[in-house]
Amino acid sequence: MRSLLVYSVLATLAVTFAARPTTVVDLGYAKYQGTVNKASGNIEFLGIRYAAPPTGSLRWREPQPPQATPGVQMADSFPNTCWLGVFGTQPESPFLHPSSHARRQIPGAPPPSEDCLFLNVATPASGKGDLPVVVWIHGGGYVTGSSFMFDGDDLIRQTGGNAVVVIIQYRLDIFGFLSGQKTHDEGVLNAGLLDQQFALHLIYYQISKFGGDPGKVTIWGQSAGAGSVLQHLVANDGNTQPPLFRGAITSSTFLPSQYAFNHRIPEQIFMEVVNQSGCSSASNALDCLRQVDVNVLNQVSLGVSDSVFFGTGAFVPVVDGKLITKRPIELIREGKLNAEFYLAVTNSFEGWYPGFVDNRTADTVQTPEYLANLFPELTQEQIDAGTAQYVDQGTPFDQARAIMGESIFICPTYYLLRAFKGRGFKGEFAIPPGLHGDDIVYYFPTAIAGVTPPFNNSEFIDNFSQSFMNFVLAQDPNVKWDSSNTMPEWSRWTEEGRAEMVFNKTEGDKPVFHTVETTADLLRRCDFWHSVGSSTGQ
Repeated sequence: MRSLLVYSVLATLAVTFAARPTTVVDLGYAKYQGTVNKASGNIEFLGIRYAAPPTGSLRWREPQPPQATPGVQMADSFPNTCWLGVFGTQPESPFLHPSSHARRQIPGAPPPSEDCLFLNVATPASGKGDLPVVVWIHGGGYVTGSSFMFDGDDLIRQTGGNAVVVIIQYRLDIFGFLSGQKTHDEGVLNAGLLDQQFALHLIYYQISKFGGDPGKVTIWGQSAGAGSVLQHLVANDGNTQPPLFRGAITSSTFLPSQYAFNHRIPEQIFMEVVNQSGCSSASNALDCLRQVDVNVLNQVSLGVSDSVFFGTGAFVPVVDGKLITKRPIELIREGKLNAEFYLAVTNSFEGWYPGFVDNRTADTVQTPEYLANLFPELTQEQIDAGTAQYVDQGTPFDQARAIMGESIFICPTYYLLRAFKGRGFKGEFAIPPGLHGDDIVYYFPTAIAGVTPPFNNSEFIDNFSQSFMNFVLAQDPNVKWDSSNTMPEWSRWTEEGRAEMVFNKTEGDKPVFHTVETTADLLRRCDFWHSVGSSTGQ
């Protein structure tokens, strides 16, 4: 992309990389003044602009290099969040006429804005150079989330001060993932993923100024952030240049239906946006949408999203033919991957999260109908086969939750593990209740004000969280920087051994770390989902 080439030239022309991070960093287009965390001594840079505001004519365009800004910019406050959306709430999938919706905003966070392409950097107090780097990509179903909840200082502490942490924001919802033929022809698809890639390019060219080594980058995300990691693993047919990361971590990989950009469903969503925005008679619908007030467009987005099937999203990645050339599981099966090593964790009850399957249907849901609404392109034969896979998984409501959890979060993780051919590690977070997202507070204990880990045991927290950061440091969770860490050997996942490390506790509240073998029944169900990927759009 031309914008990435322009950025790499700009970065190369910037001042010589510093050997040690300081509180002032010159990125060539701007100088940023960080602040010292009084508690840890680490240096934090909040709100570093990595791309130009994607507003006006740049709405649904590739991210562009930021303009030069004179003087020193204070990087001491969180940036605006990106505009947020919602998940579907309907018992069936047809679109409905939207009602008025309240603006979504993260409590306590800065207000939403299209001008939201910023990242935060945290560097250790030691001032060391050539340190490993971890890039955190937040989740939220591609419709919500921001950098506001996540403090890089938490991750630095879990490395003993031996890594640089970067936390990025990217366009969400309608602004990041509007698709359809006209968006392809007159704009850009998967804008949110391109934002992430653009940020990774900045990190590659600039991170040494913060003490990081661009050759030792690991990308890590949770939920849609983990889904984004999957997207970057297969991006550019697994041959992204320059190589932007060496390792990848996924926490609850999110892979919903990812249709071709001009499939009937993305096209229907695009037309719904056009119609509800008053652009149906415009000669150029996308240009018309670019002129729609952001508040109006956000209301349209909320209405369209609310009208789709419960727990699903209207604005998600698509197969664009450029960044993502095929369905992700096709590329994974072909072994086209951008990283050398992989670590993954899933939670025991991913699909039991209340926002995924409608609790109002607990007594009425039927598995065949649920399958048909979740994946509208399944044939009747495939629906019958899918129903048979889950017949022994409890009530129909339990079956629906298992289907949601396995098809979209758990099985994609095993597709990746198989593709890494013995270069991956698999864990299961089982602390009750083991729902989707329950693990976040263990990585980022300051993520939610006033909330502490449900199992607030220091041995468990250190062993669990340090495993991920040990992987960041050495691409192996078994290489420990902390001699007091009591984690047992974490074996690699292979087709033959299928070893998984389970993180749990006893009834007496003692930490438990033990290895189990992935069950044949789970892998059989994952094989089914893999076999119908062309219908589920994965």
